[in-house]
Formats: sequence, structure tokens, C-alpha cells
Amino acid sequence: MGMTLAEKILSEHGEKEVRTGEIAVVKVDLTYTQDGTGPLAVRKLQEMGFKEVYNPKKTILFLDHAAPSPRFELSNDHAFLRDFAEKTGSQVSEVGNGISHQVVAEKEVKPGDVVIGADSHTCTGGALGAFATGVGSTDAAVAIALGKIWLRVPETIRVVVEGNLPIGVYGKDIILHLIGKISAAGATYKALEFSGDTIQNLGMAGRMTIANMAVEAGAKVGLFPSDQITREWLKRMGRPEDFRKLGPDPDAIYETSVKINAKELKPTIACPHQVDHIKVIDEIGEVKVDQVYLGTSCNGRLEDFQIAAKILKGKKIHPKTRMIFTPGSRLVYLEALKNGTMEILIESGAIAMPPGCGACVGLHEGVLGDGEVCLATQPRNFKGRMGSPKSFIYLGSPAVAAATAIEGKIADPRKYL
Repeated sequence: MGMTLAEKILSEHGEKEVRTGEIAVVKVDLTYTQDGTGPLAVRKLQEMGFKEVYNPKKTILFLDHAAPSPRFELSNDHAFLRDFAEKTGSQVSEVGNGISHQVVAEKEVKPGDVVIGADSHTCTGGALGAFATGVGSTDAAVAIALGKIWLRVPETIRVVVEGNLPIGVYGKDIILHLIGKISAAGATYKALEFSGDTIQNLGMAGRMTIANMAVEAGAKVGLFPSDQITREWLKRMGRPEDFRKLGPDPDAIYETSVKINAKELKPTIACPHQVDHIKVIDEIGEVKVDQVYLGTSCNGRLEDFQIAAKILKGKKIHPKTRMIFTPGSRLVYLEALKNGTMEILIESGAIAMPPGCGACVGLHEGVLGDGEVCLATQPRNFKGRMGSPKSFIYLGSPAVAAATAIEGKIADPRKYL
């Protein structure tokens, strides 16, 4: 009997072959935390009596959520993590290096890896064919200390996307459509495994957006086979030796399959205050927007900024709307700076922020006030996430973000493309 990607990767990392529903104790290739979850993980590790980490070179403490720190309490957390890293030899990704999920995709994650992160959007690494999943700080502490973790092997939902994507439709629209179709709890502790000719032709930026938001349907992981797109990405990142072709077996058994006809997709919006509260752009009506937020771990890559820049070139954002953009990493920041993408965005009136999470988690750099409306490319739109619980967050693609910034209301990007 063949194996799904999840079964295959966990079997390789365990002491024996494992199947759906079984408990697997598996070796961990990479563990990371961020400055919100890291202090708790370190304290739990210390409470358990561990003074060393299993693999210091593959233990990374990211300072990305409050970066640069907006409050002294958060600055103290940064100092605490730096001190722990110095004592144990662990790695620190400093303020300004970027968001954990983007940076590890650029520098660390390989097809077939098991990646454990103390952050729900760790599943971004599934775009590279890794079993990358978020856990609580205590489980992360155990993985850091012992180099292994126990997991229940998840059932797999096969998502088949076929057909050419229409103009103005991107990876963000695929995943929003899927979440709306199966609900925010429709894949709870399942693996979402993506396939079909649309997926085969989708670039890494689109794949990472989809994998990042797999957790918004409750999924444990969002997995893509590693293929030529993966090879090209790793080569671009200077890691061609990390490529390995990996896919499910032809006779793998899935819990169920979901089919999506890409040709029928339209720009899709998640409305407040749930990610599965979706509408296509034709149904959205008149929604005036105070702030547009482009970037984050979901859509903070060069390709995302290029989509927005294509629409914004030679235009100005609406006088009653502010637009903020946050690159996912220092590399993305430099790429956008060197090729002129950032210049186009800034000339349109957008505000550039340093690489990091920024307003996505409501800490700083774009926090919303009472009654304000934001169209964001981030992965989550829960009440109060970006500041005031009386604010409203809509989610859309970078193209929708750019069109919205121009018109001051949620707008259809297709007229600009």
C-alpha cells in the first residue's frame, strides 16, 4: 500500500514505518521559536532541567514579531533569548532579518525535513515538501532539548487544482476559496496535500502562501511535492544540493479529495472576522478602507510586491487610505530595493517597514483604531488581531491590495491587469 507525503516523511524520521492514525516519535531536523513564544519555550526547557540543546546549529530563536521592539518588556524578552542562545550555542535571527517562516524557507528547509516551530504558521515550510508544523511552546522546548517529538500521523485530504488561473487570480485566491469550501475547521489535524496541473505550474511564492494558510483550515500541515519549481527555488537561494525529489506514492490512500477548477476562480476576499467568511470580488459591495497592509509571512515575497507594483506603477494611493508594506525578509527587502519594485511602491505613497511581522499581530507599525477597516494580505483576520477589537480586517491578494489602495475601497484588480 502506497504512502501519502505525510506518512512517507514521518516514516523516514521515525523508528519504524507509520501509517495514518498511529503515534510516531520522529527526529526533528530544525526547531525554531519567535519572540512571542520563545521566552515561554526557554523557561519550560529550564524548568525541565535541561541546560543544553540537542542541535544548537538547528535551533533558531527569531526576533521578528516585535522587531524593532516597541516596548521595554518586549526588549527584555529579546535580551533573554539572546542570553539563552549565547549560553547554549543556539542561533539568533536578529531584528531586521525577517519573519521566521520566510527566513527558514530561504536558508534551512529541505524537502523531506521535519520542521517544528513554536508558531502556527510554521506550516509554510510545506511548500518545499517538508513536514513543517506549529506546536505549543512546551512541545517546542522538548524538541529543542531532545531533537525529537511525538506526533499523530494525520489523515490526508488531497486537494487537486486543475486549469489555468485567470488573470488577477493567485495562490491567495486558491487557498481562500478552499478554506471557504471546507470551513475553518474542515481540515483539523489533517494534512492538506496539493496536486494538479495548476499546482505544478504555481511558483514558490504562491505555494508558500497556500502552505502558510493551511492552518487556517485547521490543518496540521500543507504539503507540496518537491519538483522542478522546488529545485529552482533552492538554486536561487544558493542551496541546489538541498534538492530532493519527493512525492506521494501513486496508490496512496487519502481520507478524501477536494477538486478545484482554477478557471472558475475569481479574486476572493475573507471578510471579518473569520477566514472562511469568504466572498468573491463581485459580491463584496462598497467597503471603504482606511489601511492596506501588504506583506507578512503569507504574502511578503518579492513576487507579491511585484504584483502590487505592476498595478501601482504611475498611480497614487487614495488620499484617505494609507498603505503599509512589510517585506518577509532582509533578502526580499534587498531584492525589491535593487530591482526598482520598492521605488514604485514608495512613489505611489506606500510606506516601507523593516522586515518582520509588524502590524499583522497588532503590536506596532500599523495598529488599527476603533472602527477602522483594513485590507490585508496576511493570513488571519480575527477580531482585534491588528489592534482595536472594534476594527475590521478583510483578507485578499497583493493584487486586490494594490487596487484597493488606489480606489480607497475594496476593488477588483482585474481592471488594472
